[in-house]
Amino acid sequence: MTDGLTIGRAAAFAGVTIKTVRHYHRHGLLQEPRRDRSGYRRYGSTELLRLVQVRTLAAAGVPLAGIGPLLEADAEQFAAALVDVEQRLTDRIEELIARRDTLHRLAEGDRALLPDRALALLDRMPGLGFTPDEVAASREGLVLARALAPEGVDEYLTALERAFDDAPFIALIRRCGEAMTWEPDDPRIEELVTAMAEAFLASPERLKNVTSFQARTETAIRYRLISRFGNQSPAGARMSDLIEAKLCSAGVPIPHP
Repeated sequence: MTDGLTIGRAAAFAGVTIKTVRHYHRHGLLQEPRRDRSGYRRYGSTELLRLVQVRTLAAAGVPLAGIGPLLEADAEQFAAALVDVEQRLTDRIEELIARRDTLHRLAEGDRALLPDRALALLDRMPGLGFTPDEVAASREGLVLARALAPEGVDEYLTALERAFDDAPFIALIRRCGEAMTWEPDDPRIEELVTAMAEAFLASPERLKNVTSFQARTETAIRYRLISRFGNQSPAGARMSDLIEAKLCSAGVPIPHP
């Protein structure tokens, strides 16, 4: 009777595939046993023990490059190495949990792209009289702002939270939304622009709706990408230009490309 197991039976014994055993051989983790008279390699108890050890460490998350030194280490070194492996596994688990949470948030739409504070503000907008299109434009604008100037988002959200409790200011913003459909030379635009500029200048908190991103956007181009989003109609672009011009003339710094 021939002693030892063939590679197929050894792999089955260890709970791995033949391909995995050969992979361990290529990495030098497992010495290939000698061939018997029939030309088959036979895995004895020593090889089987080593195979099980390698498979167990690999399944526990130890990189293949670290298994060899680990098996050659003394008890103290082995224990210390396992602590390091455990920490890396913990980090990996936390990363996977974060990815899972992101998938859950993606399933709920904007929750992967915006903080809860922003979502709460968007939820309030219909009750303040904003149309679905205006809510959608605000949502997309917040996503863009967060991507281009994340450091300014918290201050901007604080300004929005206060603005949403400011009924006269909200009425002006809604009026600006209605004006998006006007002709750009509509004489009512001048009156509305003046009212908006005066509202901003009358309150430092309101003004932060304009200035929150300025110090953090690095370039005027980035600022204008944020400030012009949602104001892309001819009337909206003209209103933005005129409001900024009035604020500039009052000493408010506005980046320009």
